[in-house]
Amino acid sequence: MNAVKPANYAKVKAQELQNKLYLAAKEKSKRRFHALYDKIYREDILWEAWRRVKGNKGSGGVDGMTIDQIVKVHGEEQFVEEIRRQLTTGVYHPLPARRKEIPKQDGKLRPLGIPAVVDRVAQMATKLVIEPIFETDFKECSYGFRPKRDAKGAIRHIRRAVKKGVYWVVDIDIAGYFDNIPHEKLMKLVEQRISDRRILKLIRKWLKAGFVKDDQFYETDLGSPQGGVISPLLANIYLNYLDTIWENKFTELGTLVRYADDLVILCKTKEEALKSIDVLKAVFGKLELQMNTSKSKLINLWNDKSGFDFLGMHHRKIPKQVKGIERYILRSYPSKKAMKKMKEKVKEVTEPRNRLFWTMNRMVDELNPKIQGWRNYYAMDTFADLFLNKIDWYILKRLTLFWNKKRNRRKKHSHSRIAGIVAQHSGLKKLVG
Repeated sequence: MNAVKPANYAKVKAQELQNKLYLAAKEKSKRRFHALYDKIYREDILWEAWRRVKGNKGSGGVDGMTIDQIVKVHGEEQFVEEIRRQLTTGVYHPLPARRKEIPKQDGKLRPLGIPAVVDRVAQMATKLVIEPIFETDFKECSYGFRPKRDAKGAIRHIRRAVKKGVYWVVDIDIAGYFDNIPHEKLMKLVEQRISDRRILKLIRKWLKAGFVKDDQFYETDLGSPQGGVISPLLANIYLNYLDTIWENKFTELGTLVRYADDLVILCKTKEEALKSIDVLKAVFGKLELQMNTSKSKLINLWNDKSGFDFLGMHHRKIPKQVKGIERYILRSYPSKKAMKKMKEKVKEVTEPRNRLFWTMNRMVDELNPKIQGWRNYYAMDTFADLFLNKIDWYILKRLTLFWNKKRNRRKKHSHSRIAGIVAQHSGLKKLVG
């Protein structure tokens, strides 16, 4: 393999291949691609895959090898070349993922699979090649983990639909979606577009690779574990079955908006909403998925009595005077869960006692990226300012506590004005204003 190419070279060449594959798939909606495997170990594809995995950072897998070790000890060229050699000779075999459990807001744990870095690069290279093909089949209602699409786009879709006269919302939660995708049914959907046996074999290997938890190996006969680079694409391929059926047969019942396994259906009448639930149950039955009845809801959006949470936002119709007439307008603002999570993040930064040695500048530098991220996402509706302002006050409260503890003051919550001025001079950003 040649020496490391400029980062932009691999990116441009990979984009050229993706464009060709996208156009070819778009031209013939029934075409099955049979010669893709050799594209995966192309030099530009592997380097672009490595660039993206490196940029995403993340910890090491079961082999203990981290991205820093690859860069500083093993060498990037040698690492990428070894992946290419394994793929070209057919000796590549994925390692089991390292299982880590992440606490959820409800006290339960979300299982997360962390593949080895080598497997993340191989998955990313495969994703770069096959994703453009499936993108031509994905529907407008789908926003999760797709190029040039995001959660804010899904929220805008909801707001547009509600403006056209939506009064009922079917808010659906799929029970353990990523962990319950049947492998064979998923592979049949993949095979509708991919006929290259080596690619199909590769995907099956990742699905069957298993995971290690507490030094114990577990097989995986079901699911596409969260944490794998290619898992979101496979999850979208599987639920595209629902999107396609809905678009072809049931759009008159309501507007479907989906972000990965989170979905809502926006209906004009209660009757349409109830029919939508029956359709979803039937489709989930075919997909061998289950609706989580404890979390799924039917919401009446007629006035400000009830709303629904979707993608970190609470959506509710709020009364507003328009030319002297009271109208109910859909507003989107941070959900209670999101507000709680923001406060927890602020506390995580400001609470540790070993950070009392930090300067205010360092504390502000740590907080600012989080504040900017929240502002970018949650400030899409001016009504959200009422809630974001509460987080600004909470940040000031935590910084006042930090400031007074540093000075061993008895009254830990006093002198908030001084702490605020110091934080402002240190460049503290605000969610509002």
